[in-house]
Amino acid sequence: MPHKPIIAVYPGSFDPVTHGHLDIIMRSAGVFDELVVGVGLNPDKRELFTQQERLELIAPHIRKLANVRAEAYTGLTIDFVQRCRASVILRGIRDAADLNSELQQANLNRMVGGAETLFLSTSDQYALTSSTYIKQIYLMGGGNMQRIERLVPPNVARALATKLGSGRGGIVRRTGIRRRRRSRRSSA
Repeated sequence: MPHKPIIAVYPGSFDPVTHGHLDIIMRSAGVFDELVVGVGLNPDKRELFTQQERLELIAPHIRKLANVRAEAYTGLTIDFVQRCRASVILRGIRDAADLNSELQQANLNRMVGGAETLFLSTSDQYALTSSTYIKQIYLMGGGNMQRIERLVPPNVARALATKLGSGRGGIVRRTGIRRRRRSRRSSA
């Protein structure tokens, strides 16, 4: 009996893609016959990069992986999984809080769409990394590229610099991250 290819979808907003995301992609590329990185929209988050920009930020990192591709999608993840003819949803887990929320989604996806969810634990060095924290660190750290490049690849760090400028003020409203500005007046 011929081997049926196992197709997995790794969905997320990837806004921006991090070293942690890329670690999951690289490790899972060796597990599945085909891996689709699904760049979706999260209605609970304000996006910094457009879907097209996120695809472009991911592209150089998956170019050499013959069985990996990235696609943008809208709507329900389970519908995208079915369009890709995937049988597996891949999720990276950083900690117990991630696992708790991901288990609920996994059960719903299995009930509604019949897809199994496989969890891959994040490598230790990326366990505390999140796209939200990266944007906050950039904004509050003045755009220190050495700090940021510990968390994201250089092409993503440059894209953050282009979008967010110096990291002091500027486009803060667009990210949904608010900082209290110090008053220049003295209290005397």
